Amino acid sequence: MDVIDTAIAARRRPKACRALALLTAGAVGLAGVPVAAQAPEPKGPPLIRDAEIEQLLREYTQPILQAAGVAKQNVHIVIISDRSFNAFVADGRRIFINAGTLMDAQTPNEVIGVLAHETGHIAGGHLARLREQLAQATTQSIIALLLGVGAMVAAAKTNSPSGGQGAMAAIQAPQAMIQNSLLAYVRSQEESADRAGVKFLTATGQSTKGMYDSFKRLADQVLYQTRYVDPYMQSHPMPAERVRALEAIASASPYWNKKDQPTLQARHDMMRAKLFGYMDRPETVARRYPLGDNSLPARYARAIASYRFGNAGNALAPIDALIQTQPQNPYFHELKGQALLEAGKPAEAIAPLRHAVQLAPNPALIQIMLGQALLGTDNKAHAEEAITLLETAVRREPESADAYAQIAMAYGFKGDLARADLASAQSAFMRGDLKTARQLASRAKTRFPVGSPGWVKADDIATYRPKTKLLGGD
Repeated sequence: MDVIDTAIAARRRPKACRALALLTAGAVGLAGVPVAAQAPEPKGPPLIRDAEIEQLLREYTQPILQAAGVAKQNVHIVIISDRSFNAFVADGRRIFINAGTLMDAQTPNEVIGVLAHETGHIAGGHLARLREQLAQATTQSIIALLLGVGAMVAAAKTNSPSGGQGAMAAIQAPQAMIQNSLLAYVRSQEESADRAGVKFLTATGQSTKGMYDSFKRLADQVLYQTRYVDPYMQSHPMPAERVRALEAIASASPYWNKKDQPTLQARHDMMRAKLFGYMDRPETVARRYPLGDNSLPARYARAIASYRFGNAGNALAPIDALIQTQPQNPYFHELKGQALLEAGKPAEAIAPLRHAVQLAPNPALIQIMLGQALLGTDNKAHAEEAITLLETAVRREPESADAYAQIAMAYGFKGDLARADLASAQSAFMRGDLKTARQLASRAKTRFPVGSPGWVKADDIATYRPKTKLLGGD
């Protein structure tokens, strides 16, 4: 699983994130670095990257995007490591969804319903004023902005001047733009997104019940909270009103009672087990998936928890048992490689990761992990293979700061300092550290022939100036 340490992020989630869950709920009604081997950046956004989960979400979303006529916009699903229910859009290219939404959803249809609603925002052109500002922003920049907004509101709720000042330092975009464009979903937009979501689900022959069930569950959860929400400052419909309106249109669908395919439900259950295995403590996982439960999701969750919080060597036996059950499951081989890599055995991790790359339909994230394992052996003979893998991966994952960092290491092994500096600059740029990116890119320019492709790329970074400041500190 490629993640920014979800277990730590979940246990130490700040109040700002909890406030954010209420503020940015575009789907609700209120208003990475590979996990495998990288420690989280102290200021990094709490993102989850995982090949298995993202592949499933792509399959959930693609029919909806096609029905909405936005399939060519190359929309990506971004998973936030937060246990609350939340999903939202910030531009026309990314749908953000909390891990908690995926973990709470009992069926694929519940998640698909939420994604259909968010697609309604994209298809409807909602938040159009943000598109220009966010068109070139990295996912990390957007998340940092959103976290800053959450921190600001959390500070306001607690009357903390110092907290509010600190949060404002994280937000350099104009306050009016944030308030009016990012958070101010008007009622007509939410209702329009609901109607659009139902339309897309019906057009693709899918039940609308999951969408209703998700929002009804949310309404029940936030009923107490909304007692303290000023309706005049609340741009979303209040939960009860929202749910009644949604029920009326959703229940009219001819596919209301249609069930998910058993194979899709099985993959959904595996996704949830994976998230629980990574994000919960072992004792919590054991209660949810007791030893007497021999289902594949239960075994998956326990194997993940075993290696994450125990001895990686002891976890290999249950992982091998999973592989024996499904030898062609790429994500079981990925899990074994990840466990070995985190146990400090990169050479042993190479074989299972290679197998996973061969089996996975979209292996870019696994390729990054394999490149990391190859370089982790400190064997210079592996540098060329790692470069090939990593450069293939970044064509699919152009925002992967970790991939660029690994490429820099590989070129360093080869003594190619110009490309090492350029890749390091690209890594810093993707992390949002523009000052370091410019410094490294300027040094890279001195090592490339003037006008060469490498020089041009370095010059683009060295001279880059954002149109709108989305991150503090630069």
